[in-house]
This record gives sequence, structure tokens and C-alpha cells, in this order.
Amino acid sequence: MRHDTLTQDPIERLARRRAGAKLGWYMHAGIYLLVNLLLITLSAASGRHWAVFPAVGWGIGLAVHGAMVFVLAGGSGLHERMVQAERDRLTAAQGNRS
Repeated sequence: MRHDTLTQDPIERLARRRAGAKLGWYMHAGIYLLVNLLLITLSAASGRHWAVFPAVGWGIGLAVHGAMVFVLAGGSGLHERMVQAERDRLTAAQGNRS
């Protein structure tokens, strides 16, 4: 089977997009851990505990990114219900025009 045939398949495109989004989150989380371990080391070496501030701020961003990927992205129950509601609205609107 040819690669361009696979990418034309809507299920294949969706699967690749979802896998890419999850991989992006895992990379984000890994970089978060590495950078914050470095900041914690520098913070401890200086005798102050300032590293908590960037860790918390960035942690909030990481949590939002995770929610977008794992909860609100395509495939989640909420997303599927919203897509179905839009389909129903569009179908009803198209039916009213006919």
C-alpha cells in the first residue's frame, strides 16, 4: 500500500494528528522535568528556593496543554458530543433550506 493512499484516509490523518499531539505533550513534559531539575539544583545551590515559581507557572501551562490533548481533543467524550451537536445543527439547517 502506498504512503500517499494512507494519508488520504481520514482515519489515518486523525490518528496521526492525535498521536502527534500526544507526542508533543510528552516532549513538553520531558523538557519541563529537565529544566526544572536544573532550576531546582541552581536554586538549592544559591541557598534560596526561587525555583518553585517557574515550576508552578510552567506546570499550569503543562496541565492546560495536557487537558487540551487528553481531555478536550478529538476522541474525548466531550469533543465527540460537541461535534455531534454541530453535525445535528448543520443537518437541521440544511434540511430547512431544502
